[in-house]
Amino acid sequence: MNRPSWYQYFMDITHLVATRSTCLRRQVGAIVVKERNILATGYNGVPSGITHCDADGCLRVRLNVPSGERHELCRGLHAEQNAIIQAARHGINIDGATLYCTTMPCIICTKMIINAGIRKVLYSEGYADELAREMIGEAAIEVEHFTSGTGGGTP
Repeated sequence: MNRPSWYQYFMDITHLVATRSTCLRRQVGAIVVKERNILATGYNGVPSGITHCDADGCLRVRLNVPSGERHELCRGLHAEQNAIIQAARHGINIDGATLYCTTMPCIICTKMIINAGIRKVLYSEGYADELAREMIGEAAIEVEHFTSGTGGGTP
């Protein structure tokens, strides 16, 4: 049998979660895992009950905002934010958990990850946010760039 590693398994699920995104610019998925159990999932998109960007148009495109800048000029939440919020809403303790994400977290998500007590982040695509990298390093959160075939250990 050719079973995927736990890291590959969870990252594959993270990419599936991203397919729920309604963002017109980038589909991002995130899952929070603890002791090999998925505690919460999130994808980037507008808050519940709000018109999706695919119907209303992208505010960032209209304003010509470059990727990685002015995060507040977006109707949506990031995948990491939605995963953390989902856990909080359902009373799930994510302290000490691992976050799998299709994209390296931005500075806003990094601050939430630090305060949520997440201890490890695995991501598959980079993101140009040097302050996020500095803060996540200072917080001693383990970060791993995951590519298929890496991270074969135990999460």
